[in-house]
Amino acid sequence: MQINDLTYRIIGCAFTVHSELGPGLLESTYRTCLEYELRANGLFVETEKQLPLYYKTVEMEAAYRLDILVEDRVIVELKAVDALHPVHMAQILTYLRLSGKTHGLLFNFNARHLKDDYKRVIYTPK
Repeated sequence: MQINDLTYRIIGCAFTVHSELGPGLLESTYRTCLEYELRANGLFVETEKQLPLYYKTVEMEAAYRLDILVEDRVIVELKAVDALHPVHMAQILTYLRLSGKTHGLLFNFNARHLKDDYKRVIYTPK
């Protein structure tokens, strides 16, 4: 499956969840429902996937956790906040860099309309 098709399917699943639930719930609720929706659409999903951090000779095995990893290709980061801020973009970019992945999606499920508060993120190593 092409990456654009995959991200399109993920975005569609997120819109479905947001349409059903609306804003105002906990991030964990949206994560569980999005995981269900993605799997129901035939996608391979890993949630709370541990992301190690390596610094010189130090390895921190469970330094970070990805909200959702879809098809081992797209990192999906969920928020339920008043608004997305630069720190949220920095977080997903860091996850992409540390994991070696290139594509991510950042959703703010607390938005009145999800289409107004999500970002498609592409990381290109330097």
